[in-house]
Amino acid sequence: MNESSTPLNKPKIGLALGSGSARGWSHIGVIRALEKAGIPCDIVCGCSIGAIVAAAYANNRLHHLEEGVKKLDSWNLLRFFELSLNTRGFIDSERLNNFFEDYVCSADTVIADLEKPYATVATELKTGREIWFETGNVKNAIWSSFALPGLFSPVNYQNKWLVDGGLVNPVPVSLCRALGADIVIAVNLNGDLVGHRNQLQSLTKGTVTDSPQNKDTDLIESLTSLIKKTSLSLFTPDYEDSQTPPSLIETMAASINITQDFITRSRMAGDPPDVMLSPRLSEIGLLEFDRGKDAIKEGEKCVERLLPEIEYLIKI
Repeated sequence: MNESSTPLNKPKIGLALGSGSARGWSHIGVIRALEKAGIPCDIVCGCSIGAIVAAAYANNRLHHLEEGVKKLDSWNLLRFFELSLNTRGFIDSERLNNFFEDYVCSADTVIADLEKPYATVATELKTGREIWFETGNVKNAIWSSFALPGLFSPVNYQNKWLVDGGLVNPVPVSLCRALGADIVIAVNLNGDLVGHRNQLQSLTKGTVTDSPQNKDTDLIESLTSLIKKTSLSLFTPDYEDSQTPPSLIETMAASINITQDFITRSRMAGDPPDVMLSPRLSEIGLLEFDRGKDAIKEGEKCVERLLPEIEYLIKI
């Protein structure tokens, strides 16, 4: 079912969904807005969080993923964290794996079975080489692409240790073109971040503006406090307004944001997309996966702002 049904005289539209952790839920809004405008994408590629949303879209399960994302609140989010200091990552991989099976694809789904051409990008840890997943098991492709160092354990695939593809190709425009896209719409989640305050501190403030389920309870506050203390003080107050130094993950997140921003600029200088979408997501932190409604809404608004340009290119 991986054959495109695009007419010969119509250009194939590729969608390159970039990395950006929790900000990646905005990809759902981008796709929804494109579909509403009558702009279905023929090819979809993703990196990191973009690989997850792209897989759900290619598997015709985007509506399921959207439902799952909107169910995430402070309580559900805490269940994905591991408190053990001996782990190689701070995310409970088993629970996250169950989330994928519930809302993205089954464990045995292969790329060839998807409704749309799909691929992801990962990074080989030893050599720094860019690895493309164009065939094989979908879950392997997803896990390899979003294994952000420090949060997830590296993935062993064919005797290679793989980590987040955002380290080499945060917005996989080149991968979209390799799969045959004539027009590429790229979504860059990091362009609005460098120069802003570090956003991880907002996770500790419980700011989920549009979620009616965001009700602070003594239990949730206690568990959040426990995670802070157990995880080497990973989440600290706003260090710009105090003498408190940035935490481990704050420093890591800011460094990754800077690196991915410069890598994205460099890659796109050599292979620019036809349309660049840059949702305004600086107020959503690295781990604020419970702010899905906010991110989705901004993804929709981002498309609306550039819709005339997108429609003009497609009609050519």
